[in-house]
Amino acid sequence: MQLAKILVVDDEPDLRHLILQKFRGKIKAGEYEFLFAGDGSEALTVIGNNDSINLVLTDINMPIMDGLTLLSKINELNNKLLRSVIVSAYGDMENIRTAMNRGAYDFITKPIDLKDLEITIEKSLKEIEEYKLVLSAQTKLIALQQELDIATVIQTSILPKTFPPFPDRKEFDIYAKMLPAKEVGGDLYDFFLIDKYRLGVVIGDVSGKGIAAALLMAVSKTLLKATALKGIPADNVLSEVNNILVDESPSNMFVTIFYGVLDTRSGAFEYSNGGHNPPYLISVDGKVKQLDNIGGLMIGAMKDVPYESNVVMIQPGESLLFYTDGVTEAFNKNEEEFQETRLSEILFNKNSSTTSDLVQHVFKNIQSFTEGVEQSDDITCLALKYLKH
Repeated sequence: MQLAKILVVDDEPDLRHLILQKFRGKIKAGEYEFLFAGDGSEALTVIGNNDSINLVLTDINMPIMDGLTLLSKINELNNKLLRSVIVSAYGDMENIRTAMNRGAYDFITKPIDLKDLEITIEKSLKEIEEYKLVLSAQTKLIALQQELDIATVIQTSILPKTFPPFPDRKEFDIYAKMLPAKEVGGDLYDFFLIDKYRLGVVIGDVSGKGIAAALLMAVSKTLLKATALKGIPADNVLSEVNNILVDESPSNMFVTIFYGVLDTRSGAFEYSNGGHNPPYLISVDGKVKQLDNIGGLMIGAMKDVPYESNVVMIQPGESLLFYTDGVTEAFNKNEEEFQETRLSEILFNKNSSTTSDLVQHVFKNIQSFTEGVEQSDDITCLALKYLKH
């Protein structure tokens, strides 16, 4: 048990002897330490020299400075961990009430019942310890919020936010949006020109929350782009990124990544899926289907995992909608999930939509579905439309 320092403020010398005798066991065991002062003024000096005092036990009627004035002075110190117990004559309810209004935690009456005093001290110290736990939890929450704020900055600052990103390119249209949850995860998206004709597109989700997830997201995004710019096949990109992340990331964290390359000359879309949600293809007649789930395991979980790739032909006017599981796992007030079937339904007949309208349409439907329920995960969508070749 942590040492409790108790200041007794009273001008009666006999009280000191009684207290030291009554609590000799706890004093010897190092549980209690008693300090003494003869009046309020002396008590303030003792408190000023001992910032670890937990409890002040003070009489009301004392020379130089009485107990009520002392209570007012203690309040001015704004020490939230310092409690005061007032000692007053039985029946002196007016002073007791004044003392409680000035911040006294409890009171005992004279003549002092030493058993009652023991119970009051124990109760007061227990309340102080409980308040310390509250303050500690509050401090941790503040630190956590600061961490989440930093993670949000890391997460959002590294993602592309300028649209259209390639205003001089007429072969495709692209748009993306992420809505971070309060507990920041690690959603990522990116798009970049590998060469004059090929556009790389990636979406992913890092396991975990907070700064660790945001940092791994940043590393994953940077590493994947650097690897993809070599121009190698999509499955080889995921294989290289996976082997590096296995060595560089914490053992309990991984990333799901969908990576694809659109050849703007032909509409050929080569892709490999590392444990992520396959995107939806919206055809020119408005029909919706999910791409075949071809690829391999999530990235960073196990070394030398084999990955496969696939190629589909995208026709002019067709769109791909990439998303993270924050979309399909959004909950409403009945704890129902948005689910892939609902996502597929709202994409039906959206073949004429721009990529911006398509993404906003998804977010609007999620908002309507959840009806203000606090989101538990990042929500990210990316739409790519092939316009012509």
